[in-house]
Amino acid sequence: MQYKWTVLTVTTVGVLMSGIDGRIVIVGLPTVAAALHADAEQAIWFTQAYTIGSTVALLFIGRVSDMFGRVKVYSIGFTIFTVGSLFTAISGDPNAFIAARIFQGLGSAALFANSAAIITDAFPSGQLGTALGINQIAFRAGAIGGLTLSGLILAVLDWRYLFFINIPVGLFGTAWAYRRLHEIGKPERTAPMDWLGFGSFTVFISTLLLALTFAAYGFAEYWVAGVLAVVSAVSLALFVHVERRIEYPLLDLRLLGIHEFTGGSLAQMINSIAWGAFLLVISLYLQLVNGYSPLQAGLALLPFDFAFLLVGPVSGRLSDKYGPLPFTTAGLVVITASLFLFSQAAVSAPYSTIAVLLVLGGAGTGLFASPNMSSIMGSVPAKRRAVASALRATFFNVGYTISVNAVILLMTLRVPYSLISNVISSINPSTLSLSVRIAFASGLHFVYLVLACVNIVALIPSLLRGRRIPLEADQPGDSDSNRAAEAALLTH
Repeated sequence: MQYKWTVLTVTTVGVLMSGIDGRIVIVGLPTVAAALHADAEQAIWFTQAYTIGSTVALLFIGRVSDMFGRVKVYSIGFTIFTVGSLFTAISGDPNAFIAARIFQGLGSAALFANSAAIITDAFPSGQLGTALGINQIAFRAGAIGGLTLSGLILAVLDWRYLFFINIPVGLFGTAWAYRRLHEIGKPERTAPMDWLGFGSFTVFISTLLLALTFAAYGFAEYWVAGVLAVVSAVSLALFVHVERRIEYPLLDLRLLGIHEFTGGSLAQMINSIAWGAFLLVISLYLQLVNGYSPLQAGLALLPFDFAFLLVGPVSGRLSDKYGPLPFTTAGLVVITASLFLFSQAAVSAPYSTIAVLLVLGGAGTGLFASPNMSSIMGSVPAKRRAVASALRATFFNVGYTISVNAVILLMTLRVPYSLISNVISSINPSTLSLSVRIAFASGLHFVYLVLACVNIVALIPSLLRGRRIPLEADQPGDSDSNRAAEAALLTH
């Protein structure tokens, strides 16, 4: 087997596990929150803690990977993620669960910061979109497994088995990564670590995500969010000041001078703001408003993934031939249409209507995702791929965190926060009155409308990235696109 296919299979196990874990939490959130007696804030933190744990470490891990080897850090990340899954499963209260999810997120950061970079190292640009598309298929396959497994597990077993399921997959992936992967890139072992940059970035991203989270919890804590936002802004200014003057920065800011990289990353972030919490919202709607069981909700979401699986590989393959721009543009338009139509659907809309809109959203995401990632990763020089992938993932995670908090914050503009908390924390949704369900659903419809408006904005950076002519025969690690990216770094 050619090494590039070995890379694809090993990294596919990583994203498969990530897909399983992400969707298991989405469908199982009401059950886990009720079992641990968590309120709405803690329930949201069950997802936020994982995101914060991964986001604060992404650039650090990206830099360490460029210094000591992407494969080594990727393999360690598999181990941390597996141990974090164990800690999550044995948690006895909401705070322990949140702490375990943060630790699990650290392992996820090592996987996310390196999987796309390792694939980009191994594949020529003419096959990169196809490879990343296959990788995305694995994520969706894991997502499908997560949706169905979560419902089946909750039907017959305790919620803890939602996370025990990660352990055998993680052990297998860890062993396979250690045995089969080897370094292609040349680590910069003599470069020192930028600890001041790491510290200022950690404070910036942590306070930013915390500010967004507290802002979603009601007017009583807005002053806390304001203080955190000021600290975040000051830390960002310090981080930029440090990175512009240090010889070996944590983040080479010249990467942002590559229009294709910056445009694709910003488009991804805005799209993740609009779409990141979508399936969580739909799952809550189906379970808490329509009275679906976790298994029924998981099965009901499958049309989204099936549509993605059909469209994603074709989009990635065609983007290798014709360039990413037509597909990313079409994908964003289709996603926006899906969100808008969800905002107009009646509270009593039949499931057939919901399924059609899920198919539309999945097809749009399939059109957008792999061509956009191929565009981002194919635009940067080989020696900066790990930190570039980490920055890309940071953009995504920040967008996702904003999305989750925006859902709660936007709903409080239409529905009292106490009602939202009562609905999410309800042990038995069937006890909720019809008026409460209708009010909760109307708040969700308002959310969809706002997110549709947000998503259309992603077209601006996506179109401004420009068009790159795909190369037919370049070799991994030494292509014309790499040389062009190196030149872009030197001229900005």
